[in-house]
Amino acid sequence: MRTQSKLQTDKGSISFSWKKSLWLYFILIPIAFLSVAKITLLDISLFMILLFLTVGIGHSVGLHRGIIHKSYKSGRLFRNLSLVLFTLCGMGSPLNWLKQHYFRDYWQNRTDCPTYFRYQHSLLTDYWWNLHLSFTPNSLERYKIPNEDLKDPFILHLHKTWVFYNLLFMLILHLLLGFNSMLLLTFFRCGLIILGHWYIGYASHKFGYSRFQIEGADESGYNDIFLGLISFGEGFHNNHHSYPTSAKFSSKWHEIDFGWVLVFTLKKLRIIHQVKTQENNLKRTARKHSKVFWKLPSI
Repeated sequence: MRTQSKLQTDKGSISFSWKKSLWLYFILIPIAFLSVAKITLLDISLFMILLFLTVGIGHSVGLHRGIIHKSYKSGRLFRNLSLVLFTLCGMGSPLNWLKQHYFRDYWQNRTDCPTYFRYQHSLLTDYWWNLHLSFTPNSLERYKIPNEDLKDPFILHLHKTWVFYNLLFMLILHLLLGFNSMLLLTFFRCGLIILGHWYIGYASHKFGYSRFQIEGADESGYNDIFLGLISFGEGFHNNHHSYPTSAKFSSKWHEIDFGWVLVFTLKKLRIIHQVKTQENNLKRTARKHSKVFWKLPSI
């Protein structure tokens, strides 16, 4: 594993984050006390509903496609609701996630991408880097993060209170359903989301198939049928790199993007509008391969 000193860059500082690391293990360690024998049908039903709401609407559709990539427009009510649902994913502050996404996108679309943002390392190394370290840029100006997001009152509110929201949700579930149900619906669910998001991010930059190469970029991403299926389309990363402003991450019939199903449904219900698709939105620097390119793990 590379030492932390080898990660340092003149583009900013990379340091160990106590807050990030403490929260990670605060979520993961209590899972050991979960009793599988005590899980009820109601627990399983609520677990699936909460995954749908927090990962599907909160993360994939709300924060990622809607707020970060501006792939559709919505009213303030839906925007704020999706931010609360993202917060209940347990992954951290929506403001921090928004910033980190802009940092990664900026550097991965260049050839001088810092080592920290590249994926030329092992899974174990990425576990340490991604889940325990933090990048702080020298300046925010180069990343062109919209002021409407940086200064959004509700995003700033959740930035300060996201831990409280999660702890309050844990307390409410404990009082209503009991300790074991609370462990499943909060700690186990959030742990699954945190580790799942990290792994899918790593795998979709390392292996799979791609239709496009992003010219002048260190990272173009790959697609994975299974990871795309279980992640509301987030595993179709080459498609996303090639059409970053599209609300639709899938490109072929066999790529099942449940996030797009949600977007399509919300559009029909007139909750969101001006939805962007892949049509006429191919990235200017995307170059199509003559045939589908595969990169598989070496055995």
